[in-house]
Amino acid sequence: MILNAFLSTNHNGSWRYPGGDAERHRFSFYKKVVQTAERGKMDMFFVADKLAVFDHEAMRTYTSYIRMEPFALLSALAAVTRHIGLAGTLSTTYNEPFHAARKLASLDHISGGRAAWNVVTSTNDEEGRNFGRESHLEHGKRYARADEFVEVVKGLWDSWEDDAFVVDKESGVFANSDKLHVLNHVGEHFSVRGPLNAARPPQGNPVIVYAGASEACQEQAARNGDAVFVSPESPDDAKKLYASFKDRLAKYGRQAQELNILPGVLVIVGQTEEEARAKSELLDSLIPEGLGLSRLQDLFGIDYSAYPLDEPLPKLADTLAPDQLNKRLLDKLIAAELSGLTIRGLYTGLMKASMWEIVGTPEQVADELQLRFESGMADGFNITSPYLPGGLDEFVDHVIPLLQQRGLFRTEYEGPTLRESLGLRRPVNRYALSGGEKSNG
Repeated sequence: MILNAFLSTNHNGSWRYPGGDAERHRFSFYKKVVQTAERGKMDMFFVADKLAVFDHEAMRTYTSYIRMEPFALLSALAAVTRHIGLAGTLSTTYNEPFHAARKLASLDHISGGRAAWNVVTSTNDEEGRNFGRESHLEHGKRYARADEFVEVVKGLWDSWEDDAFVVDKESGVFANSDKLHVLNHVGEHFSVRGPLNAARPPQGNPVIVYAGASEACQEQAARNGDAVFVSPESPDDAKKLYASFKDRLAKYGRQAQELNILPGVLVIVGQTEEEARAKSELLDSLIPEGLGLSRLQDLFGIDYSAYPLDEPLPKLADTLAPDQLNKRLLDKLIAAELSGLTIRGLYTGLMKASMWEIVGTPEQVADELQLRFESGMADGFNITSPYLPGGLDEFVDHVIPLLQQRGLFRTEYEGPTLRESLGLRRPVNRYALSGGEKSNG
């Protein structure tokens, strides 16, 4: 199976957890985490990104959105690692293809072939306002732009054939110009002449990763992706997503093994099941109350701040105006009230709904990962820790050895590049493959 270390705890209480590091401005923190992941022979170290601080008062007050720019950080981490893949988020909405192609090619050269690009279209208006827009682009337009963006980047990576650089001091010939190709792309969203002023990346193409499960995302991942990060809500949902992604590949002339489906999983490990449960309960208790109440008000339009958090929900008739909610949200509240759920229990459950969570002993965690891997839910996992750096240490020291013993995970890296770790072929230069002629632009 594929195992990635996700540089996000994905839990709103994690930065308060004892031993957790809430300060994300020190390089020593990232160095410790990536070296732990590499010690465990994990495939990738993944750094997510957003291009704004949310305007939402509770989000700004209670959550940490301080982060380093991914590709500057990953370039530095390349110097203190040797084998692990280095994946970073780069938005196709708020960048240009030439910038992206050059950054990723540079990281691939710096790391010796370990770069990966998490392709995103960005998600919120706050990002748009940092780039001269009053609001975020509409979903369909974002994905159409992203589709063309990725194609342009891939074309730029093929500007130079692999053996284009002669570097003959005696003759004075640096490059064979017949092996230089000018893209000359003119499309709906971009006009990019090229060529790229960087050699072809060691991997040919750095690994391309998508995140999401929308129809547009699934199509783009099937066409151009090497992996996709997903967040299924249940085992049945995971199986359906897995099959949906894989079934799309044939129309693009691709095989099932060419796209890896990687659900995110929050793993909480204890030496006993009771210890693991206690960790999980402590983590949940650390969700700031102001953030939880704000989440409920945003979702249901109800201000619960005057009610005791640890007593059953007040009756809907006392808090909800007629026709205030759609049926789906109303059904959630009715079910919560009937079950005797507390206000704290309601917001905790809602804020964890997007995460798969495995809580237990190392053996129980390994069993659950094996079950999901072998039953058509995943090709591997994006491992999220309850706190960093210690939570990842627990996974690497206690769970990975069990997976190795079962023959489910490597004991040594397969080769120097990320593509070799993931079992992916190195793409052939499109011009060399087609015997295409040099373009003078």
